[in-house]
Amino acid sequence: MATGSPELPARSPADVVAIWLKPRRGSPMQRVEQADLVAGRGLVGNADQGGRRQITIIDEAAWRAATDQLGIALDPAERRANLMLRGIDFRNSRGRMLRIGNCTIRIFTETRPCTKLDKIRPGLVAVLKDGWRGGVTGEIVEGGTIHIGDIASWIA
Repeated sequence: MATGSPELPARSPADVVAIWLKPRRGSPMQRVEQADLVAGRGLVGNADQGGRRQITIIDEAAWRAATDQLGIALDPAERRANLMLRGIDFRNSRGRMLRIGNCTIRIFTETRPCTKLDKIRPGLVAVLKDGWRGGVTGEIVEGGTIHIGDIASWIA
């Protein structure tokens, strides 16, 4: 985190409202009720493994604000994130630790939306760039199984 005292996300706890897996790059996202997370790897059955982009997470309110700004209703699976949480603010969360169920995720960075999203809806990328609406990317520190309805909260 930068020096000084940036405003940290305060709302917590949150809950898991959706889980998606991407079996192959470019394939449609598959909605699931639970997922296994492996420390240092990512979600079992997801195309993205290893590195720092092991999981991507969006906030339900941020997604709705973005689509409302465009005046459209769009399935959040189109965002191609792995998780959607309700009740969390990701702004300035770089480096923070998030506990979801029995798993721990280190937030690496804000997710920059891919320009391919503009093919779904022109202007979507621009509205997702505002206020971390595109979500965050993280790495799995402690693995386990997560489920729809699990509690998510900041632990550091």
